[in-house]
Amino acid sequence: MKNTLGRQGLDRPYEGLRVHENKREYKFNKSVQMQELNFDSLFKKVNFHDGMTISFHHHLRNGDYVLNIVMEQIHKRGYKDICLAASSIFACHKNLVPMIEDGTVTKIYTSYMSGPVADAVSQGKLKDMAYITTHGERPRSILEGELKIDIAFVGVPALGKDGSISGSQGPSSCGSLGYAIADCQCANTVVAITDNLCEKINKPDLKGGFVDYFIKLDRIGDPNGIVSGTTKITKDPIGLSIARKTADLIDKLGFIKNGLSFQTGAGGVSLAVGEEVFKIMKEKNIKGSFGCGGITGFFVDMLDKGIFEKLEDVQCFDNKAVKSIENNPYHEKISASKYANPNDKCIVDELDVVVLGASEIDKNFNVNVTTGTDGYILGGSGGHADAATGAKLSIITTKLFNARISSIVDQVKTITTPGDAIDAVVTEYGIAINPKRKDLIKYIEENTKIKLVTMDYLYKKAISYTGKPKVRKKSDLIVAYSVYRDGTILDAIYNVNE
Repeated sequence: MKNTLGRQGLDRPYEGLRVHENKREYKFNKSVQMQELNFDSLFKKVNFHDGMTISFHHHLRNGDYVLNIVMEQIHKRGYKDICLAASSIFACHKNLVPMIEDGTVTKIYTSYMSGPVADAVSQGKLKDMAYITTHGERPRSILEGELKIDIAFVGVPALGKDGSISGSQGPSSCGSLGYAIADCQCANTVVAITDNLCEKINKPDLKGGFVDYFIKLDRIGDPNGIVSGTTKITKDPIGLSIARKTADLIDKLGFIKNGLSFQTGAGGVSLAVGEEVFKIMKEKNIKGSFGCGGITGFFVDMLDKGIFEKLEDVQCFDNKAVKSIENNPYHEKISASKYANPNDKCIVDELDVVVLGASEIDKNFNVNVTTGTDGYILGGSGGHADAATGAKLSIITTKLFNARISSIVDQVKTITTPGDAIDAVVTEYGIAINPKRKDLIKYIEENTKIKLVTMDYLYKKAISYTGKPKVRKKSDLIVAYSVYRDGTILDAIYNVNE
């Protein structure tokens, strides 16, 4: 990790955040003959020992069995001081908590964590530190040798006899395996965990030659667990009003035109913005170039209707997307590096517009989607900071307050995405443009009837309804860091129990 900025990050002149000149070409020459093993022979073969760094991917999300199965094997053998580099951690991984408490796992690298593991880390139970990165920072650090993985355990829904892997065939299909690719390319040892051996892989995520060993299980996960409860368009009238305002802003700024590249978050309001944008595209007979990110059935429908030429998919968010990625040649699988690594020629840096949500956003446009108001870890950046930084226009949509908790605050609890990466905030009480985007403000004032407000206005409006929140005393004990897409530490996360 690079220099720890903590709160002084608020004063850092993040000039050039949108420009990445260090593009690299990553080359891999690995070519191995895959062997089948069981767990007993595997641990002997790889000389497993204390202190190793092991990785997992999260494409089966809350339906994943692989991480728990492997970690239970490690735990019962008594290994300690393991560094866990899992691309995301969900509630289904609660079995990790006693392993954190007894020192089996002492350090974590991940882009997202929720549920019991996130609670345990928030309470200071992890002996060392958790690093919550972006989806782009994870492959960057792996491919450039900063995060060295000893063994990558890769849940593979379809494993070819030549060692090729696919996420879109078999009973545990989850779609793209984009977050596992860098692990396979760079880990000292790659172990595929599969429930489906195939003669032929129809649409591989990665060709053969990278998998050293495989273990066959009865089942590696439940595909129904990949579906998130937030991947449906909101029906809330306020949310729909925000969505219409946002789509109108995008249109008035001239972004809705042929060749539009677009990404939304998976939240209900963000998807509603997408629906409004697509209505405008259909009315104007406009065809976009690509949609990207974690793909839902909503985006699949847009591809099928010809609104986009293709989808660039690093992760499927529902079963409709899983079926599409296997059968539609214009629904493409991409690696996490191709999606968001700032030193790769990544997709997010080619985005025109991204629409994202926020747990809270402050008067300096810094966004938090990592911790709650109580300080507990509730998620992480994922692709939030990557897409916000890469896109030409990055928009946060949010209600001004929820359950009498303001979304607009004086200072966010944790910086997930720095304010210089955010261009606009759209609420039911108005639209605020980042003062640093003088070009946008000038264009809106000279060419539209949109009335802008300031973040200070939105903050005061919110506080008039909710009152000022009590300031919680901050612990001196850091339990985790929020890490930007180039490895810079943006902020510290503190023990909630002290």
